Amino acid sequence: MMNQTKDFDIIPTRESIASVERDIRFFPSQTQSPHWLSLDQIAEWNETGYLCPLDVYNDNEIADIRAYFDELLADVIAQGGNSYSISSAHLKHGRVWDMLTNQRIAGYVSDLLGENVVGWGSHFFCKMPHDGKQVDWHQDSSFWPLTPTKAVTVWLAIDDADEENGCMEVYTGSHTHGLLDFDASDADSNNVLDQVVKNPEKYGKWRRTPLRAGQVSIHSDLLVHGSMPNNSDRRRCGLTLRYCPADVHAYLGWNQKGVVVHGQANTTDWPGADRPNENGA
Repeated sequence: MMNQTKDFDIIPTRESIASVERDIRFFPSQTQSPHWLSLDQIAEWNETGYLCPLDVYNDNEIADIRAYFDELLADVIAQGGNSYSISSAHLKHGRVWDMLTNQRIAGYVSDLLGENVVGWGSHFFCKMPHDGKQVDWHQDSSFWPLTPTKAVTVWLAIDDADEENGCMEVYTGSHTHGLLDFDASDADSNNVLDQVVKNPEKYGKWRRTPLRAGQVSIHSDLLVHGSMPNNSDRRRCGLTLRYCPADVHAYLGWNQKGVVVHGQANTTDWPGADRPNENGA
C-alpha cells in the first residue's frame, strides 16, 4: 500500500490544472475488431461520447458488493466522513481495486481506448435519501491533470439509479466542443462539486440515463453531465471508475494512482499501484 494515499484525496486547484499544458480534444475510437462491444456501439460512442447500459455484475454479485459498501460507508461516517468522501478508494480498499480491474469493465474500456489501459481513479458518489445534494453540469476533464484528454469514466450502479433518486443525466454530443467555460458554483446550490457549465443545451442533446444495480455507463472526460438531488426514500450510490490509455501523461503525481488493467504500460510513466490489503480481503 502506498504511503501517499491521503494526498490523492485532495482535488487539484484550478490554478494547478491551468498550469498544465494539455491537448484537449476528443479522440474517436479507432477500434475495428472489438471484443466486448459491437461496431454499432463504437460508432455510438464516437457520436455521443456515451454508452449505457452495459451489464457487468449479476444480482448476487452486486448484492454482495452493496453489503460491502454498506460496511465501508458506516466506517467512514463513524470516522467523520460522509457519503461523498470515499475517493481514490482502490488505493485503500482491496475490494474496490478488484472492481477497478474487473476484466469485463476493462474489456469494454479497451474496445474504446485501445489495447493498453490504465485505471487510475475510484470515487463513490452516494446520495442518501433526501440529502438535497446535486451534481451540477460539468466536464470531468476540467478536474484532471491529464494530457491528451482521452480519459473515460465508468459509472457502476451500486444501487438502482433512476429519475426518482437522481440518476445521471448527460448532453450527448457535448464531448466534441473541447473544454467549455464554467463558473464557480453558488454557495447555496448544494452542488457536490465546485463548478458548473451554464446553458449546456447549447452543446448537445439531453438524455436521462437510468441504470439497474450491477450495470455501468461509460462517458468521455469531455461530456457534459450531472444529476439532480435524490428526493426519494431510497439511497443512490454509484462508484465512478476512471481510465485512460497508457500513452496519456499524468501530472501532479497522479500517475502514482494508476493500475494497468489491460495490456501493458511504461513503468516510468505508470509505475503501478499494488492491491491494498483490507482485513485480508
